[in-house]
Amino acid sequence: MEQPLAETLRRLRAHGGERDLNCRDLAGETALPEDVVEALLKGEEPPAASVEERVCARIRTLRDAHLERTGKRASDLVAEVVAALDISDVWARKLLNGQKLPNVPLLHSLAKFFKVEGGEAFFTDPPADALNRVLQSRLQKYEAPATDPVQALMQRYGVVAADLRHHSALTPEQLETLLAGVIKSVMPIEGDTPR
Repeated sequence: MEQPLAETLRRLRAHGGERDLNCRDLAGETALPEDVVEALLKGEEPPAASVEERVCARIRTLRDAHLERTGKRASDLVAEVVAALDISDVWARKLLNGQKLPNVPLLHSLAKFFKVEGGEAFFTDPPADALNRVLQSRLQKYEAPATDPVQALMQRYGVVAADLRHHSALTPEQLETLLAGVIKSVMPIEGDTPR
């Protein structure tokens, strides 16, 4: 990390970024328990845990969040992991239950499967580093806002990517027409009275 968590927090608060410090949201993004996130935000040290304990706990947390978000059964998730990671049913079940520690290639595959930022480090980083990684991206919104208006809108509304300019989805002229229409729809026309 470029700077310690305490400095990231100080700078976020200086920009009025308190809304970016919601314990529940941050716990979901980091796969850390809420009480650990709360302790870190207060400047306290969370209870020590080994790398193995962190990895297993974060995999379980991702499993639970995935099941809650998708409404799937645990057996469905196990089947998806078996197919995606090319491992046995027994190994997948123990892995998702936090009973087995994955090797590095498997950890890499799990990061891809669950689409987590940070790759293997998402699972292995100490809690302060995991939280700092998430808060750094939020701090970036304040300190280095996007200069491209389309990119700024995408960031504002949480759009990760849009493929409007490639693969003949829209020609540059069509994109310009689309954006002009959006802008005109929200900007008052000179001489018009507001409705």
